[in-house]
Amino acid sequence: MQAVPEAEETVGGYLSSWLQHSKTRVRAKTHEGYEGLVRLYARPGIGDIPLASLSPLHLQRLYGNLLSDPERHLSGGTVLNLHLVLTQALSQAVRWGYISSNPASGAQPPRPRRAELLSMDEVATKRLLSATAGTRLECPVAIAIATGMRRGEILGLRWSDIDEGDSIAHVRRTIQPTRSGLVIEHPKTRRSRRAVVLPEFLHPYLEHQRKDQARRKIKAGAAWSENDLVIDRGDGSALNPDTLSSGWARFLRRAGLPHVRFHDLRHAHATLMLQQGVHPKIVSERLGHASIGITLDTYSHVLPAMQQEAAAAFDELFT
Repeated sequence: MQAVPEAEETVGGYLSSWLQHSKTRVRAKTHEGYEGLVRLYARPGIGDIPLASLSPLHLQRLYGNLLSDPERHLSGGTVLNLHLVLTQALSQAVRWGYISSNPASGAQPPRPRRAELLSMDEVATKRLLSATAGTRLECPVAIAIATGMRRGEILGLRWSDIDEGDSIAHVRRTIQPTRSGLVIEHPKTRRSRRAVVLPEFLHPYLEHQRKDQARRKIKAGAAWSENDLVIDRGDGSALNPDTLSSGWARFLRRAGLPHVRFHDLRHAHATLMLQQGVHPKIVSERLGHASIGITLDTYSHVLPAMQQEAAAAFDELFT
């Protein structure tokens, strides 16, 4: 509900009102991120300034202080996220009539250095699949590599989402961890709600998972939690995505394998598809990207090799 403007409303007081307002308008995990950035960085730095007096220079100084603080060691990406949250909050303040213009429009956030994607080729990917054979990680790892689905999407996948014959998986929900527990949500965008054609490579993994679940279900009896989930915690209930990631990291250490984030398996799928000559538009659809531009920008490191192949193919036509 909109707060009533006050002449001496502070930035901190206003941000509290805005957080309450935004709580029902964004996902729980997103709101937790907003609240953390405001609590840790915005309120301590500019919370006492009257909202009507807030200027772009105040924000610029805040960003500079956070980046130069030797105790915080904040990345440019974190400060950029803070700027985006403040931009959104202050835009609402303009709409509510608290201020006439948005101070964040005149501030310049840092441009974070984009982290290089971990390159995973066919050999490395097959090595991971071989290492996970016979473990509880075997099926989620295979799904990630074969489909490019996100961690939460894999854990939210139900058997009823998979067409008969294991031909297509319909991405209809995602599981997100929050401080209050696991939250099952619809995918964030229209393109994220998608159908992914499954390669035959994945069929044995799914069949093995069915049999393993059936065995565990009989053993658990009344203690089994029926949720129709493809990947479960062991008793049929949902697996926390953070638990999957931490278990994956421990597995790699014990196996003596290089550190690879579970999310990097999604990148491996995209890279391998592009290297196999699959059109970027199809790769974008499989990943659930909002646009093909995101796919091309994210996997630009793969494109030079594709350019060479295209030139060689043209030469074949005219030789």
